[in-house]
Amino acid sequence: MKRFFLLLGLTFLLAACGGDSGSRNSDTASATTPRVNSVLSTRQAKQLFGGMENGSRQSAAAYGSYAKGCAAGAVQLPETGPTWQAMRLSRNRNWGLPITVDFLQDLSRIAAREPGWNGLYVGDISQPRGGPMLTGHRSHQIGLDADIWMRPADRLNLSRADRENMSSISLRRSNGAFTNDNWTKSHHNIIKAAASDPRVARIFVFPGAKVAMCNAETGDRSYLRKIRPWYGHHYHFHVRLACPRGMRGCVDQDPPPRGDGCADAQAWVNNILNPPPPDPNAPAPKPRRELRLADLPAQCETVLSAN
Repeated sequence: MKRFFLLLGLTFLLAACGGDSGSRNSDTASATTPRVNSVLSTRQAKQLFGGMENGSRQSAAAYGSYAKGCAAGAVQLPETGPTWQAMRLSRNRNWGLPITVDFLQDLSRIAAREPGWNGLYVGDISQPRGGPMLTGHRSHQIGLDADIWMRPADRLNLSRADRENMSSISLRRSNGAFTNDNWTKSHHNIIKAAASDPRVARIFVFPGAKVAMCNAETGDRSYLRKIRPWYGHHYHFHVRLACPRGMRGCVDQDPPPRGDGCADAQAWVNNILNPPPPDPNAPAPKPRRELRLADLPAQCETVLSAN
């Protein structure tokens, strides 16, 4: 009941601010629609988008960037399929643009060919209308990011309770400098297949995994360019799709540097094993301000208010 009144109040507020609450196919805010500058614009965007239970009935579109945007026309990855299961269903984050859902289903079929894998356990994708999340990620806002568990999906009949309580497995050793005994050739093959897909822009893994793949690869190394070392990412790997061609309003990340990126990953490992001394002149980190609705692309107001 509390959620109902929250959403009802949001609908009235957006309507009062000129939001298009009746359009099913509006991809852009009207030129005559002012940006929200009422009390709604001061609300944290994560509260507004985190309260949405369903996607907007609009044409599929990503607005803004991976860490500052929203998603129109997102669709839900079914909770269970022939070669996948969506995890942590209580979060309601198994939503993405149709291209993302198609990619995950395609990759899950590839994973099902690996020994001990019947498919994939899929973690967070996006909220029903994207946007900043109530907890966790800074990215995953435009329906083009997805987390895939490192744990082999050996069972595809998990209950909702199972999916809330079981955990993935860590593949790192020595704070991420190396892989541990959980790392297998199948992990290499699945991540390689994902990176080889032309829809994919980047994959984030812990540094030791990238170095392990660099050392093991004896064939075409071009796919390694997309695999980037990043903090964490030892319980899951993070796939980021490129903006679909012709999707105006979607902001791509700059392409990865040229080359296979193996030297860069080794530098990460070296810094883990031998941390550089702290810079005494480095400025103190500033607290990050929470995003407001007015910080997001103008189209996100229409995404919130649609249907």
